[in-house]
Amino acid sequence: MSFSEPWWLLLLIAVAALVAGYLVLLRRRRRDIVRFTNLALLEKVAPRRPGWWRHVPVALLLIAMVLLTVALAGPMGERKVPRNKATVVLVIDVSLSMQATDVEPTRLAAAQAAAKSFADQLTPGINLGLITFAGTAAVLVSPTTDRETVRRAVDGLRLSESTATGEAIFAALQSVESFSQSLGGGDGPPPARIVLMSDGKQTIPGPEGEEEQRGSFTAARKAAEAKVPVSTISFGTRYGTIEVDGRRQQVAVDDESMRQIAQLSGGQAFTAASEEELKEVYADLSEQIGYETRFVDTSRPWLAGGALIAIAGLGAAVGFGRRLP
Repeated sequence: MSFSEPWWLLLLIAVAALVAGYLVLLRRRRRDIVRFTNLALLEKVAPRRPGWWRHVPVALLLIAMVLLTVALAGPMGERKVPRNKATVVLVIDVSLSMQATDVEPTRLAAAQAAAKSFADQLTPGINLGLITFAGTAAVLVSPTTDRETVRRAVDGLRLSESTATGEAIFAALQSVESFSQSLGGGDGPPPARIVLMSDGKQTIPGPEGEEEQRGSFTAARKAAEAKVPVSTISFGTRYGTIEVDGRRQQVAVDDESMRQIAQLSGGQAFTAASEEELKEVYADLSEQIGYETRFVDTSRPWLAGGALIAIAGLGAAVGFGRRLP
């Protein structure tokens, strides 16, 4: 905890002085009673000494003074608060491998359900865009706070051939840049992140064309330069298969490539082998993206506590002693 105006804490010295003064008065009062009172008569007139409860009103008021002093000092603490602005582009692989049934009912259907859940979980101030990719990348929804538009676009996803992961990342970077320019003003563009969900190795371009033909690793480096981290989710299992021209073809998930994309771009890599795991990953990302930790004023609980305890102290004084302390 820190304080915005810590010099107010000097009032605690006054509170300590009041405590010391109260103890001194109690001691002096006990001494004076013994010195000037006929003890035999006192036993008959007031045989019972006041109980400990007589100190309750003063104790409560002193505690209230401490709490109110802390409130005046402006306590500051870390707290998670919803982001007012941020741009997230969700990039989903719709290559033919997404029809594999190793994730029930299919990889694509599970991905659609999890993507809609992710859209619903994001805080309202986040602008969410949607891009799909197979042989090419397509911007289905530019960043917007309208979650229903994203949900409808997710429902309409269709499969296609090939996997151009690099083109998808480049398209997402362009979408982020265009949206940031459209905002204008302010203290700069809002923070942005790309969330890439894919189940396989890129096929366009091949390994020999990585640098020259805008491959995924090249795109990841460009994302790092633009300070837009790519969080990757490799979705599926090693045992997935699809039918191509009457033959079963294995479509194992490519965790290593996705990890490398995340590492090159400064993002995080996640793996998911079921719809439930995918939703958990999206929930984690939603928490990270939608909230930020800030130092905020935390004086309200101290102020409320001080006021309530002060009222309780005054009430105890009237109830126990029939007078204010």
